[in-house]
Amino acid sequence: MTFILTNDDGIDAPGILALKNALNGHRSITVAPQQGLSGCGHKVITDRPIHVDRRSDSAYAIGGTPADCTRIALANLSPDASWIVSGINYGGNMGVDVYISGTVAAVREGAIHGVPGIAISQYRKAGRLVDWDRTTKIARKVLTQLLDRPPEKGSFWNVNLPFVEANDPEPEVVFCQPSTQPLPVKYRIEGEYYYYEGVYGMRDRAPGTDVEVCFSGNIAVTQLHL
Repeated sequence: MTFILTNDDGIDAPGILALKNALNGHRSITVAPQQGLSGCGHKVITDRPIHVDRRSDSAYAIGGTPADCTRIALANLSPDASWIVSGINYGGNMGVDVYISGTVAAVREGAIHGVPGIAISQYRKAGRLVDWDRTTKIARKVLTQLLDRPPEKGSFWNVNLPFVEANDPEPEVVFCQPSTQPLPVKYRIEGEYYYYEGVYGMRDRAPGTDVEVCFSGNIAVTQLHL
């Protein structure tokens, strides 16, 4: 199998290296944005040329969005790819986040073309560093399960890894439903400028949803449909 690896944090982000390591030797090609584009959603570029920087035989930096990366990879760079795997995003992509997330959009674009995919995000807490080595190990655990469980046609897997401290127990994989509740919306106003001040950790965490599962220290896996 050949895996297309991408993200929305940029090709040099630590999360995409962690993702490559989590795939544990599977053949892969990295096709990721030249720069960070977090929160770009499913934007695509059709009105100007997209620069492709070939860094090696298996790594391409794309002057476009995550969805563009998937399009270019499937159309030209790796048309026979078996999976699209996106991440590991620096920050959660739970519930309604998936409409904003470029990480998720890359995998959704693959599903549109009939290629199964997995989006993986690492929930983070303000002021605390992510242990990427442990994130890699946790991601490897869930990938081992999901690669043997392809999503239904027209759907894809969305994974959110919990923030775990050094002494926390090993998280379990929990298949659950995505939250449908809005993110906290709060702005501070200074003259003509509005500054977003919503607190991510204060969002609704209804029992059984991906938000509650991830915030409680387990791996939240949802199957999302086109």
